[in-house]
Amino acid sequence: MILLRLVLLSLVITLAGCSDDDRARQAKFYAFGTEIDVSLFGVDEATAGNTVETLETAFNHTNDTWHAWQPSVLTDINTAIENGETITITPDVETVILQATQLAENSQHLFNPAAGKLFELWGYHGDAWFESRPPPSKDMLEQWLAAAPTMNDIKITDGQLSSNNPQVKLGFGGFAKGYAVDTAIAALQQQGIEHAIVNIGGDLRAIGSHGKRPWVIGIRHPRTTGMLASIALRGDESVFTSGDYERFFEYEGTRYPHILDPRTAYPAKGATSVTVLHTNAAEADAAATALFVAGNDWPQVAAAMRIDHVMLARPDGQIELSPKMKQRVHLLDNSKPAIVRELKEPTSP
Repeated sequence: MILLRLVLLSLVITLAGCSDDDRARQAKFYAFGTEIDVSLFGVDEATAGNTVETLETAFNHTNDTWHAWQPSVLTDINTAIENGETITITPDVETVILQATQLAENSQHLFNPAAGKLFELWGYHGDAWFESRPPPSKDMLEQWLAAAPTMNDIKITDGQLSSNNPQVKLGFGGFAKGYAVDTAIAALQQQGIEHAIVNIGGDLRAIGSHGKRPWVIGIRHPRTTGMLASIALRGDESVFTSGDYERFFEYEGTRYPHILDPRTAYPAKGATSVTVLHTNAAEADAAATALFVAGNDWPQVAAAMRIDHVMLARPDGQIELSPKMKQRVHLLDNSKPAIVRELKEPTSP
């Protein structure tokens, strides 16, 4: 879930249906290191074409602001923090950072955008993240754990950002795709488009419907090439999945997935995938990351984050569902009956 320079490789507008009102149009282009599909319903060809420039602008702006290692607003912020300096940020940037901070706090910092240096140590903040390499040394990870950087180390006063913790390095990999999808949907709505899906590598937000039927999406099985489940979406909803199959490298026979547990500084091991159904895409993105890291404790973290539709696949193949997700999801793998777990926030000591 990283930000790469937006490169428009191809654009195809395909038409399906018999009349203008029944046509589903699909725009495809490449961004964020993956293919983006934009499906539109109930719009004419001219309107569909206009979405291209709108979305290109939106994704370019997101990329130029939040790229974690290529020159961007975010790298400028991280350089200032590393040098112990204060940097001026715009109100838009401040809003995003404050939103991420609130999500981090709600997740008990299992979603931790201040952990960019940890991802850098593991080699995930770079274009060659997939290459085989030794994991970081125990000493390096222990030094990072001792500094314990969190979003609470960020101080913003009158548009001036600073931090007293030089180990803070912002990275919005568990948030940026969702934020970009929300931005894209807002741009489409400003153009008057009421029925659409913006899909980034299987993570998406849908508005409206596909004519008289809902948008129906599939959720990838974490261990096979097929689908694990499907969901019929209602109105304005987002579906985001974090999985250990998305980004990983191997070294001497060991697989190291990219979802890191900030409590241990090592890859999280309590799940193979977590899917979140929610309204806001950025919140769904952050929650999918946090609940994956939480593993067996996901019901408590979901309750704290106000996320009530969750599906988790365990390493042993068992599927766990929140009560409300059970009502919405159609499981395609029935080899094991799903376990339903109630959401309950932990009691304060």
